[in-house]
Amino acid sequence: MKRRERTRHLIELGGLVVKAGLVDLIDDDRTTLYGAFLSIAGKLQGEERDHALALWKRKGKRAFEAETETG
Repeated sequence: MKRRERTRHLIELGGLVVKAGLVDLIDDDRTTLYGAFLSIAGKLQGEERDHALALWKRKGKRAFEAETETG
């Protein structure tokens, strides 16, 4: 059961990468995508963590809400 839950979780996370348009924007270059994720992780380990989280959360919430309204 745990394996199934983990698989579903990973698929959902991958879906967010696609939904954000990153796959198309970088021509499915996984090295670039990984580098971008490492940059994000670095930012979250720094002094800007709280500000970045608040900004990204607000942006994501607005995008989900806009999608719900139009979908």
